[in-house]
Amino acid sequence: MRPARGGGGGTKGEALRDQEHGQEHGQEHGQEHDREHAREPVHGHEREPRRGRPRSEAAERAILQAVVRLLEEGEPLAGLSIERIARTAGVGKATIYRRWSDKEELFMDVLRHIEPPEPPLSGTSGLADIFASLESMRRRGLAQRNSALLYNVFAQMKTHPKLWGAYQSTVIEPRRVAVTAAVRRAVAAGELRADIDAELIEELFVGPMLLRTIHRKEAPLDDDLPERIIRAVLEGLRPRDGEAGDTAADPAADTGR
Repeated sequence: MRPARGGGGGTKGEALRDQEHGQEHGQEHGQEHDREHAREPVHGHEREPRRGRPRSEAAERAILQAVVRLLEEGEPLAGLSIERIARTAGVGKATIYRRWSDKEELFMDVLRHIEPPEPPLSGTSGLADIFASLESMRRRGLAQRNSALLYNVFAQMKTHPKLWGAYQSTVIEPRRVAVTAAVRRAVAAGELRADIDAELIEELFVGPMLLRTIHRKEAPLDDDLPERIIRAVLEGLRPRDGEAGDTAADPAADTGR
């Protein structure tokens, strides 16, 4: 714990500790004391609070790990309260609310904490970035299959509309946008056809991986799956010359349209 400075800073810290006595642990007292120092004027200038300090990062890690620990012990999402999380992490409720506005926002960061990280995309090579995104999806699928914690969290999350909506908007939608942007780069580079809607092309690439990782838990997720999906989309599904008999020139003819 950092010693109090002379002057008014020590008095502030003591008053805050008295106010939160019985609510927060000794570790939290030190964190609150540091935050007060961060707000005090220095040489006539107001110093802004900083989240990046080691003590602050340690508190954030403790909170995330506390949620994971409670979930691993079988606590359902609906049963997790901010008070319980704060007690398990050894911090005060105020520390949690400074970082997350509600439980849903906190749970989103917990998911990011325990899921495989997003892959870095080049932003230049369209097909390479599509491959990287598909490989990331494959690894996430494997992680969910191999982790009872992840599997249970996702199963419970779907029964919480606000949390599921937040996951869709902050995780799923940015991935879709990223792959669609990669498709457009590949089109601009002449790697993909320009006469097909980019969002449809994105769905042709991503759809098979989503099917295997979400809807077919028993389906294999082999190491070469992203490459095989990309190759199948690029080559198309028509039989090669000599592999089949007559094929319809108009695919709608086979559907009766």
